[in-house]
Amino acid sequence: MENNKNIKKIFLHDVHLSLNARMIPFAGFYMPVRYTSDMEEHITVRTSVGVFDVSHMGEFVIEGPQAIALLQKITTNDVSRLTIGKAQYSCMTNARGGIIDDIVLYRTSEHSYMMVVNASNIDKDWNWIQMHNTEGATLKNISDSICLFAVQGPNAKHCMQKLIKENLDQISYYSFIQTELAGVPDILLSNTGYTGSGGYEVYVSNENALYIWQAIMNAGSEYGIKPIGLGARDTLRLEMGYCLYGNDIDETTTPIEAGLGWITKLNKSFIGHEVCIEQKNNGVSKKLCGFVMAERGIPRSGYKIMNRDAQQIGIVTSGTQSPSLAKGIGMGYINTEHAIPDKDIYIQIRDVLIKAFVVKPPFYKK
Repeated sequence: MENNKNIKKIFLHDVHLSLNARMIPFAGFYMPVRYTSDMEEHITVRTSVGVFDVSHMGEFVIEGPQAIALLQKITTNDVSRLTIGKAQYSCMTNARGGIIDDIVLYRTSEHSYMMVVNASNIDKDWNWIQMHNTEGATLKNISDSICLFAVQGPNAKHCMQKLIKENLDQISYYSFIQTELAGVPDILLSNTGYTGSGGYEVYVSNENALYIWQAIMNAGSEYGIKPIGLGARDTLRLEMGYCLYGNDIDETTTPIEAGLGWITKLNKSFIGHEVCIEQKNNGVSKKLCGFVMAERGIPRSGYKIMNRDAQQIGIVTSGTQSPSLAKGIGMGYINTEHAIPDKDIYIQIRDVLIKAFVVKPPFYKK
């Protein structure tokens, strides 16, 4: 249980209260979990456009000629492939190969990068990077001065195009521009998101945040734009099979076990890289898998995954009733011999074993 005295407020906290948001403690911040209902907000993003205030996320600037050497050492992806104007999904691992955090890295200039980290890990990540900065790169923690809005859904492009001069068709997935938005300079606009329905993320200084929030809401009014809370964010990301730190990945799970081998480049050296090579070569005992319920039942984090002989073979890390599929879906670590697509498994819900089958995410396909 989080100590309420130590919980921070995001910059637009009062705006969300005025929008009738239900605010809950999450990752050290009071965050809007919903404004109307999770179902309504989920459908809004899948069919039109919604905006999330995810200003609890952390942002670090890593600069100087030494920045790339530091980043190559502490992240699993190959930073040398990252060109200016591109973003890269990656993770940081400890000496045992466990995931310290999953991150997005933006290359903003020749020797400057912005790393976006999970809110619950801001202090831990910052300390880790400082501790390993033997290269002498320049580090700045700008988390408290930046707001982040995620404008997501099939109408996000139509909404945001009203606010900038550049043609959004020219900004490919995992690319970004530093631009003027609604007349405000120095905005970072990226074609990224966590929903699987397309859209943009907007990084703006606190002083301009309210104006930009209102500009986005006004631009999206003809498309029925709505503010969206963490409840729908969770069901949206789970339908895509995207990992949530603290649930599906943590310091006890490696990127190889978590199915993140695609962001783990073993032809370079990074902290924990020997463990990842050993697992890649010799296999792992458990794998993060998706599953769909074959019968009625909603899987939840912590539920046991069983075989047909009622022996435990894994554990659920995330689960929900999918609004798009109208059935229970989830992810969990399963013993490798059972981690086979279409294989029958059973989720223990209370004392009853409910049949499911292993699938490869995403669960939701456009």
